[in-house]
Amino acid sequence: MQKSIVGKIGDYTIRNCVSEDIPGVIKVNMATLPEHYSDYFYYEILNEFPRTFLVAEMGETVGYIMCRIEHGLSLMRRFGLAKKGHIISIATVEQHRGKGIGTMLLQCAMDEMRKDGCKETFLEVRTTNEEAIRLYKKLGFQITGTLQGYYKDGEAAYLMAMQL
Repeated sequence: MQKSIVGKIGDYTIRNCVSEDIPGVIKVNMATLPEHYSDYFYYEILNEFPRTFLVAEMGETVGYIMCRIEHGLSLMRRFGLAKKGHIISIATVEQHRGKGIGTMLLQCAMDEMRKDGCKETFLEVRTTNEEAIRLYKKLGFQITGTLQGYYKDGEAAYLMAMQL
């Protein structure tokens, strides 16, 4: 996939990630989140789900969202299977926060999920990450469960989902 702009916010461009972006994505992840993945994992997600792996840039990568498409039990309905977008990881470098980048990354990724036929989307978030939880609720996500001991350090996660 080539670099395709999917959104803009202020001086920031939101576009599809390409393999040359992965070192910058890893740098953002290492600087902002306690959870890290192998380099291979980033390339694998990019290869399998290029439409829902996006970067925010302003000269350099300052944020990203990495998602995959899954099939499984619906998190929003009592019964049934659903095609779902799983938001694996989203991050924005601290000095670029509060400028709408995270919101734009989420909205652009969810637009791509809808185009791919997803009926809902979900993510896991640390129960102590109040800033992220507020953002997700503002966009329409609901807490659908708590996953005790989800993270390596033993912290719990909220499972949050919304219909697309």
